[in-house]
Amino acid sequence: MNIAVKNVPSDAVTCSTCKANCCRLEVMLITDTGVPEQYVAVDNWGGMTMARLDDGWCAALDRSTMLCRIYENRPLICREFEMGGYECLAERT
Repeated sequence: MNIAVKNVPSDAVTCSTCKANCCRLEVMLITDTGVPEQYVAVDNWGGMTMARLDDGWCAALDRSTMLCRIYENRPLICREFEMGGYECLAERT
């Protein structure tokens, strides 16, 4: 019996290889997920977004671990951004 073995590419995105590139994207807050106020900014049109640091990174990203400080309360768009999905891989290039 032949068993096909799925090859995992060497550049596969996993929690240990994630570069948190998505944390440099503009994130609109379109639903209430409980994002703490200190991480919320208001854009020029009055929309609520995730606050960003001067260098463009999301203010909720812990730079020492590259993990989200508010993971349980992260915005809907962050919840739907699939690690290793098309958008993720596009941001890594």
